[in-house]
Amino acid sequence: MADRSLRGIRLGAQSLQSEEGVVFMERAQHTYHCAACNRDTTLTFAADAEAPATWECRGCGGEALRTVDGTSVEVDHSADKAARTHWDMLLERRTLPELEEILAERLEFVRSRRGAGQDPTQAKSA
Repeated sequence: MADRSLRGIRLGAQSLQSEEGVVFMERAQHTYHCAACNRDTTLTFAADAEAPATWECRGCGGEALRTVDGTSVEVDHSADKAARTHWDMLLERRTLPELEEILAERLEFVRSRRGAGQDPTQAKSA
């Protein structure tokens, strides 16, 4: 029985799949240049995929532009929307006179809870 021991392979050490019959997709390399840190990054994409005009720089996190024949591709940021702030969203729901009225009500409420109906200069001397 000892001469017929079972042998196995280590888990994860070798793949049981073979690359026989696998046809790899054609690939194209694109270079991105970051002007902030002057770093070039080369990325590989499928040949039929459209490479993005910008990529996040791995060094500084800035915007790296794709270079074609040594020149950077121009990126049109005119269609980019500015982020809406809380103030912008508030102004969509209320007018300035309404906001001033609400502010006055809240200030009156806070002052009444604090007992700050007195003059602040008088409160210090007391």
